[in-house]
Formats: sequence, structure tokens, C-alpha cells
Amino acid sequence: MTHERRLRIKTLFMVLLMVVCANTGDLMLKRGMSRIGEVQPSLAGLTRAFSLTVSNESIWIGIIFLSGFMVSYMTVLSWADYSYVMPAGAFGYAVLTLLAVIFLHEAVSPRRWLGVLFICVGVLLVGQTKPRTTPEVREALA
Repeated sequence: MTHERRLRIKTLFMVLLMVVCANTGDLMLKRGMSRIGEVQPSLAGLTRAFSLTVSNESIWIGIIFLSGFMVSYMTVLSWADYSYVMPAGAFGYAVLTLLAVIFLHEAVSPRRWLGVLFICVGVLLVGQTKPRTTPEVREALA
């Protein structure tokens, strides 16, 4: 297996891990915040929201998954181009829209689905390019 193929496989795996962690974390945060209710922009409202937030297990699960997203994101950026990782990770928006319909019972308009389709086409186009087009920083500094 060539170096470029290994790089593509490990990059796509890490982007997939990013998407799973980010989407799960976002859904758990939404679930937790829905249980807390609307946060009022006052000292009393913020204090109430904070106390409910720190005792909400859905929010903590969301934070853990979002931490996993951050670790996988930093890892993949250590070897792949930002201009590859971010568009490829945008596939998560499509997945998140589908999960919001399934788990949060949100209504998604046809116009929004069309936007999601455009995102998916963009992700497919970016996915056809090389994950790294720039020399490694260590090579550039030498």
C-alpha cells in the first residue's frame, strides 16, 4: 500500500471519528438543554441554568464526545491539510440534519434538504483530492 493511500485511509477514518463525536456531542447537548429549558439572560436565570447544567448527565456525555471530537480534530490536522479536513468534516452537517429528524423530531424543509445535498456534493468533490498537498512543516523549516 502506498504512502498516499495509507494517508487517505487514516485521514478519512479520523474525519469519520470527528463526525461521530461531534454529532453525538451536539445531540446530547441539545437533549440536555431541552430538559433544562430556556435560559433567561439574567443573573438568576444564568445561575439556575448553570446549576441545572452541571447536574445534567446528557450535557456531560455531550462534553465528553465533544472532547473526543477535539482530540480527533487536532490529530488529523497534524498530518492533513486544513482545506481538506474542514470540508470533509462538513459531511457531519448532513448526518446531523438526519439525526435531528430521527431523534429530535425536527421538521426539515425541502430547501434545507437541498442545502444538505449541496454540502454532500462538496464533500464528495473534496474527498477526491489528496489529504496533504503541502510539505510537512518540519521539511519546510529545514
